[in-house]
Amino acid sequence: MSYDLMVFEPSSAPKERKAFMDWYEQQVQWSEDHEYHDPSVSSEALQRFYSELSETFPNMNVDDDIFEAMEEAGTDNRLTDYSLGSAGIYAAFAFSVAEEAYTTTRELALKHNVGFFDVSSDNGEIIFP
Repeated sequence: MSYDLMVFEPSSAPKERKAFMDWYEQQVQWSEDHEYHDPSVSSEALQRFYSELSETFPNMNVDDDIFEAMEEAGTDNRLTDYSLGSAGIYAAFAFSVAEEAYTTTRELALKHNVGFFDVSSDNGEIIFP
């Protein structure tokens, strides 16, 4: 299990909760015609957000040397599984960093004018900039 959050391009997502949840369900079908590991497929705002967030929570798809160094330093729990789409970025964090992941992701979403969705919460918070 992981602690999951999503940020999204606000111009692409409906603001009404039920419509948003339908849109979200479409996004997580991962049906876009590209791999979900390339940040260049995302909007410019999402790319800026990802660039900054991944400094604190690196993408788990790092080379072996980086992984081993993080494991040795005891920081491998910060490695995060990202799915990068054109209108959204889904991030699966380790539960051990959930509180920091929530705070950092929410703050960076506001900073970069992208939406924020707390996927792991029962009644997940949805924030539009």
